[in-house]
This record gives sequence, structure tokens and C-alpha cells, in this order.
Amino acid sequence: MNPDLDALKPYPFEKLAALKAGVTPPAGLTPIPLTIGEPQHAPFAAALNTLHRHQEDFARYPTIAGSAELRGAIAGWATRRFGLTGLDADHQVLPVNGTREAIFAFVQAALDRTRTAKVAMPNPFYQIYEGATLLAGGQPLYLDGTAESGFRPDLGSVPAETWRDVQLVFLCSPGNPTGAVTPLAEFETLIALADEHDFLIASDECYSELYLDEAAPPPGLLEACARLGRHDYRRCLVFHSLSKRSNLPGLRSGFVAGDAQLIAPFKRYRTYHGCAMSLPVQQASITAWNDETHVRANRDAYREKFAAVTEVLAPVLDFPAPQASFYLWPAVPGGDDEAFTRSLYAAENVSVLPGSYMGRDGNNGINPGSGRLRLALVAEVEATVEAARRIRRFIERSSRC
Repeated sequence: MNPDLDALKPYPFEKLAALKAGVTPPAGLTPIPLTIGEPQHAPFAAALNTLHRHQEDFARYPTIAGSAELRGAIAGWATRRFGLTGLDADHQVLPVNGTREAIFAFVQAALDRTRTAKVAMPNPFYQIYEGATLLAGGQPLYLDGTAESGFRPDLGSVPAETWRDVQLVFLCSPGNPTGAVTPLAEFETLIALADEHDFLIASDECYSELYLDEAAPPPGLLEACARLGRHDYRRCLVFHSLSKRSNLPGLRSGFVAGDAQLIAPFKRYRTYHGCAMSLPVQQASITAWNDETHVRANRDAYREKFAAVTEVLAPVLDFPAPQASFYLWPAVPGGDDEAFTRSLYAAENVSVLPGSYMGRDGNNGINPGSGRLRLALVAEVEATVEAARRIRRFIERSSRC
């Protein structure tokens, strides 16, 4: 077997299962998980109806590039959403089976193994960035996101001699697990660094449509390119998905867009990878990308939930003001995120994810996720608020002991 497999770290949920092993929570309390970022809101019904109407197309092979109609729908949506002057549907857009698959595959296609291949990534982070890097023969470079950096990767901490070995930089905005949003000026700074040091930028924007201020949608990497007049989106790719936007994680539908000089070889790689999107899923995706009404309703539901949950938890937990995504990133009373997680589960049958499971020891030898929790507010509002009440009750009881 590939020896690089031995370098892969246990996935956060494997570690969580081991942490909770042997603990029996109160039988009288319904279990409430705030762990996996799987949307629990109703999926977009019109997309499912379209999928059903086109089910006979499962009898046909799809193409790697996807249909012209799907690429056109994606290009139209991205152009409207990010204020682009245009996106070439034939050369700058590639449909993919969700961002997870595409991110992993792109790293395999992008890294040049004949020279040092560092891949910079946020810390804490979505572990696929790290796993994909290790299996492509690369070296992860962790960019700490702390309170001092606004919970965003600290680009200024990287010396010039290190940037010279970087082949690819990952961003995640809005961030998982922090919910932090990268401002346009920061995208522009990174683009300038990419030009100076000759690396690629991959921006994971799968949470871009979940934001709390309707008047302030999170900006994106292609938007920053357009503002700089880089309409070829040179060195830049973005990854988007219907999983969070339309509550369709099982559809496995998203896209990659940006530099045509990167899209073309990536498409060639995917021809061998064998991961074309099925025709019924393409039709359902067209329906979803062409509708915004359900997306606004989804944001309204998250706003209601965030408002209710933060009102309950603010008196007992310290967390950055939510901007986007569906996560809270609170500091743990006492600082031990593993002990808190295990004790909370034992007392209240609420499962959360220790922040340390999503990070690595960074530049100063400290894991920036340590002492924090990731709370995924994905369930319907009643269950999520009930979980928040139990967390508060647990903290208040613990503080009196």
C-alpha cells in the first residue's frame, strides 16, 4: 500500500468516538449532536422534483465537463453573486461531485513532486486539506488563526524564504470551524503574494451563502480578482457546493471555477479519475443554482437560530461574534476542550467537537484549536436551542462545584 497512507491523522470524529467511549449519558435526555456539519434543514424540494423527473437519465453516461446548460447556470450564478464581468462557462467552470472530492483531487493534480511542495492551509482547518496534501507527497504548512488575527490565517507570519517553497495555498471563507470571513483586501494581499512567489490559491467557499447580515454577503476570491482587473482569474480557483446553500449534502454537487489554465489540466486528470456528475444530478443542480428564494429562506432560518442560541450561551461562553457559516467557536471554561466535551456528554447527552481535533501545533508549538469547541448549529431551531440550554445548565452547575 502507499506508505503515505501512514501519515494520515485520525479524522476528528474518530477521535471524538474514542473520547466518548465508555460514557453512558442520561437515558432520560434525548441525544443532541452539534458535531457534524451536515445541514438538517429541509432540502430544496424543486431540485428533488427535478431529480425525480430525470431519473431515466441514470441509464446514460455523463461527461466529465458536465452539460453546457449546467455550466451556464453555474457561470450565471457566480457572475451575479460576486459581481463578475463574466465567467467563461466552457473554459473557466467545471462541475464536480461536491467540494470535498474536488479539493482532494485538485491537490493530486496540482502539486509538482519534483520539487519542494508545501501547501499552506488555515489552522484550525478542514482535514481534507491536510490529507490531500500528504497523499500528494506535499508538506502541510499551518497558518494559525487566533483571536489576534481575527480567527483568520496569519499570512504575515510566513517569511519570504518559506513562501518560495509553497505551491498551493488553501483559504476557507467563511471559515470552518471559526466562521470568520476573509475581507477583499486580504484576498488581494494573497493574490499579490502568489504573483511574487509563484503559487496557486484554492478558496473553499462552500459556506458563502450562509451569512447573518443580508446586506453584507461574504466576498470571494474571484470577486477580488475582478476588482483587480484579473478577469482571467490567474492562479486562482474557487470551490462551491449545493450542500449548505440548498441543504443537499447527499446530492454531491458543486463546482470549481477560475483560471482556465488550471481548469483544463484538472479536467484531464478527472477524465482518468472517473468522477463525472450523473445527468439527473446535473438537472437538479441547474434548478438549484437558478433559484435564490430558497437560499434566502435558509439564511432566515439560520439567523433565527443564531439569535436564539447566542442569547442563551453568551452569558456563560465567550465566542467571536458570528459572521457566517453555521458554527460557533467558543472558548471552553477551564480551557480543557476534551474534558469539557466528555463531561458535557456524560451530564447532558449533548455532543460537541473539541477544537483541538481540528487543529495542529502551529508556529509557536500551540494548537490554536485547543481550549475551544466547534458547535454545528445544523438541527432545527427547537433542538439546537435545547442543546444550548443544556450546555448553559452544565456550565452553571460546574461553576458552583
